[in-house]
Amino acid sequence: MKVIIAEKPSVGREIAKVFGATNKKDGYIEGKGYTFTWAFGHLLQLAAPQEYGYYGWNVQNLPMLPQKFKLSIRKVKSKDGMIEDPGVRKQLDIIKALFDEATEIIVATDAGREGELIFRYIYYYLKCKKPFKRLWISSQTDAAIKDGFRNLKPGTDYDTLFNSAHCRSQSDWLVGMNATQALSLSSGTRSVLSLGRVQTPTLAMICARYLENKNFVPQTYYQVSIQPDKNGQVFKAISEKNFKTREDAQAVLDLVETTGIVDNLEAKPRKEPPPLLHDLSSLQQEANKRKGFTADQTLTLLQNLYESKLVTYPRTGSRYIGDDVFAQVPGLIAKFTNHNDFGKQATILRDAKLNKRSVNAKKVTDHHAILPTGETPHQLSPDHQAVYDMVAGRMLEAFHQDCIKEITKITMLSGSKFIASGTVIQTAGWRAVFDDKDEEKKDEENATLPKVIKGETLAITDKALLEKQTKPKPLYNEATLLKALETAGKEIDDEELRQAMKDSGLGTPATRAAMIETLLKRNYIAREKKNLVPTETGLSVYHVVKNHRIAQAELTGTWEKRLEEIRGGASVNQFQEEIKAYTRDITRELLTAGKTMVLK
Repeated sequence: MKVIIAEKPSVGREIAKVFGATNKKDGYIEGKGYTFTWAFGHLLQLAAPQEYGYYGWNVQNLPMLPQKFKLSIRKVKSKDGMIEDPGVRKQLDIIKALFDEATEIIVATDAGREGELIFRYIYYYLKCKKPFKRLWISSQTDAAIKDGFRNLKPGTDYDTLFNSAHCRSQSDWLVGMNATQALSLSSGTRSVLSLGRVQTPTLAMICARYLENKNFVPQTYYQVSIQPDKNGQVFKAISEKNFKTREDAQAVLDLVETTGIVDNLEAKPRKEPPPLLHDLSSLQQEANKRKGFTADQTLTLLQNLYESKLVTYPRTGSRYIGDDVFAQVPGLIAKFTNHNDFGKQATILRDAKLNKRSVNAKKVTDHHAILPTGETPHQLSPDHQAVYDMVAGRMLEAFHQDCIKEITKITMLSGSKFIASGTVIQTAGWRAVFDDKDEEKKDEENATLPKVIKGETLAITDKALLEKQTKPKPLYNEATLLKALETAGKEIDDEELRQAMKDSGLGTPATRAAMIETLLKRNYIAREKKNLVPTETGLSVYHVVKNHRIAQAELTGTWEKRLEEIRGGASVNQFQEEIKAYTRDITRELLTAGKTMVLK
């Protein structure tokens, strides 16, 4: 008997359907020589401190550094406190009985770090010794599942993936458990003050931005504007310099004459390449901007679309595809020629040479960028349709032609120097898919500029003194926070450079949404309209930890990079020893730092 184990019941049922298995049992399905069973996500977790003999919350126990970690069945709340989840216990017993009878085990949990961890924890908890094979697919379509089963991989091929996942799980336990108890005990507040390896630097980023914004003192400055007229087309030019005082600006305003001379003219064409395909993080950012969806909402909607066979694997951190997947893209584009919004651009692309900016097999990680599968969606909810259209629309954008702009800069002389700038899109290219406004144009004073000649004289129809103020960096919203987490808080706008920084980001695309929700549940942050702002509790924690290593985004980002290196075969023992040393240090720091804490 071949036993196939999926990550959740819905996926197990779908795989069984592909095989034509229909004999439903309690906790599994049989048919065609296979048995299909499932987990319910994480059935097992690293055991709580008391299972290693660390009873109660006691400074004498710290730091808690178990010699060997144990696995424990997932717990649920009851009137008697936290108890084993009876449903999990039952399913584990079913899986054990099936594994005992199995001639072959096939792992069909999600093909990623957490999916591997879910299976391996079950496998090791049940003390199973049988070899297993791995189903590794990027889509839940029937064709992808069948092809995946024709190309099963030895389970040992994914040992380093499990090592990375297990090290991440252990490091989160060590840092989270010890830091939380150290701060909570030393603060004397009788409150549980949760800290974590990724959670705390994320909180620190939100708090630092909030305080920077709140304490920002705007500086007033002045500009002078003139309005030259070229054959009835009036445009605005702004003084080359900003002025600290009204008097300085007024002096320049007084010098403006009734005419001005075109001193210089620059008109440069510029190619704007299309954006890369979506990974989870970039899609979450777009969904937040367009629809106000939270990162967690977007992930849930995307996971639903994946399980409905409509999009490829959602938890990917790659924005590239290989040549093998690129070969399928023309066929995928052709599926959208009748789409209400994208039909015209899909038709154009069907007969065009496709842009290959997103095609680079060396930059594909465990899974390629998110694409539609080509399956036809039926009766999607408005929210599911919106996310699906973002995936499909981005595919059309990514393989479209460059947007061609002409960037014009006119320098005028009229008592002083004035600059007028404007951008004209000559060929929309990829921007035609969503017909989005050009972000670079939003601060320009002119929609269009007239054709002028260097040296010609234009009438000045109006002049004005402008009073302006400097502005603080905006508060984080989910889109901007996700973008910042990718690069451990470093502000990098260049898309290619951001990709290069991703291995050093905070968390992973799959975990960042849950991290934001955790901070909200713990009352460390709150949503104010679209913004994420700290609560008084969050600020109190931040003020205590802000100068300690646990709050440093870049340091935590290096751990993520190390975890990726373990995936490539780097030393597990070395990482574990470094995390233990780090845990000892932050525990000692926080046992002292918590005494300064003030909770309102």
